[in-house]
Amino acid sequence: MEFSVFLDVVRALERAEVESILVGDVAMSLHGVVRATEDVDFFVRPERQNVERLKVALRSVWDDPEIDGISAEDFELYPTLRYGPPAGYFVIDILTRLGTAFRYEDLEAERLTVESVPIRVATPTTLVRMKQETVRPIDKADAAALTKIYGLEKRL
Repeated sequence: MEFSVFLDVVRALERAEVESILVGDVAMSLHGVVRATEDVDFFVRPERQNVERLKVALRSVWDDPEIDGISAEDFELYPTLRYGPPAGYFVIDILTRLGTAFRYEDLEAERLTVESVPIRVATPTTLVRMKQETVRPIDKADAAALTKIYGLEKRL
């Protein structure tokens, strides 16, 4: 994943006032648990106006007619939409829910600043909650690492 492109996307989301929260491996990295990834994961509020703002943001980064095909109705059928821009190895997973466990409204977020860019990121506690109940060993390891770094044993 090209970090400069990630920051371009974050800036575009901010300018378009998209209600989004960074989750996944990039969020983990910003909280101190670094591992390689080829995608970036954003939870978004699935309301029609927010999805339209999301499309405006993506179009400001990529001139891709495929973006026009994204709709709020997509998220009623599919909780995750994967967008791969026409050039490069950058993939964005746009989530509106994870099964029945998490929706946008269920996530706690905080603002971090990276290279002068404000980013709304899921809190360490939220990331631990999201990862500790999965079946993937790497998610359990991520949850354990965040728990240790942030001393979350007493709060969870």
